[in-house]
Amino acid sequence: MVAVSSMKCACDACLCVVETTRAIAKEGKYYCSEACANGHPDGKGCGHEGCICG
Repeated sequence: MVAVSSMKCACDACLCVVETTRAIAKEGKYYCSEACANGHPDGKGCGHEGCICG
């Protein structure tokens, strides 16, 4: 079996790839930031360069 060490952030609008060991895990999904994990309640993006989520 192959271990997954990185994956795309679970936020649909996010372009980030996050290491699973550093990701924010929520409801079985991995996110790159608290903003993505919480569904961008204040409209703020993840803050990573080049990403358009939010």
